[in-house]
Amino acid sequence: MLKTQKKELDLSPYVVPQHVAIIMDGNGRWAKRRGLPRQAGHRAGAENLRRIVRASVEFGIKVLTIYAFSTENWGRPESEISALMRIFARVLDQEIDQLHAQGVCLHHLGELQGINPKLQDKVRRALEITKNNDRLILNVAFNYGGRAEILHAVRQMLADNVRPEDLTEELFSSYLFTSGLPDPDLVIRTSGELRISNFLIWQAAYAEYYPTPAYWPDFGREDLYAAIVAFNQRDRRYGLVSDDAG
Repeated sequence: MLKTQKKELDLSPYVVPQHVAIIMDGNGRWAKRRGLPRQAGHRAGAENLRRIVRASVEFGIKVLTIYAFSTENWGRPESEISALMRIFARVLDQEIDQLHAQGVCLHHLGELQGINPKLQDKVRRALEITKNNDRLILNVAFNYGGRAEILHAVRQMLADNVRPEDLTEELFSSYLFTSGLPDPDLVIRTSGELRISNFLIWQAAYAEYYPTPAYWPDFGREDLYAAIVAFNQRDRRYGLVSDDAG
């Protein structure tokens, strides 16, 4: 079988967003359209993550955050949750060496409490193996919710006796799971939905949003490129007036 040649995608005319966040949506609908069980869609989504990580490294993105499993996802059927946990465990077992070789530093956003102890150990091992890599930071939002993150930060500040008069946006941000990282410039949501779904609700206050109809397993390298091109067509004003406003 002939190997398909990778299409040349020129990013030289464009500014590459430093931090891209992705709400990976549509695995179940992708599977349903093919007459497959939802678990098949989740497996396809996990396979696609490898391609998007590789493309992110190629394009020079410095931070990639993916929404893997939300605090609300615990309300799904037990069979689906169990399948997702098996997929996460398998990805950590099979992909960590390749991620390490690519210079990917893995970060976890969210709480490990309540997750199977063996899976917790796999996550901690992956974080330890990749902690000194600096080519791409891959934040995995796993058992994560934006509101839960804010409550976690507030509880930590109360425990540290932070005084109200000392509280600033910078100090508050230092208590979030993304402490020390830049806020996302671009948030991509696959499957055509137009919701943020409790994802990075503090950090993404001024991110550019890019919805795409592609289901996550179909969202490829060229789709990521198109999102970056669209990002460059936005006028980022941060609440100010554009220079072109006249």
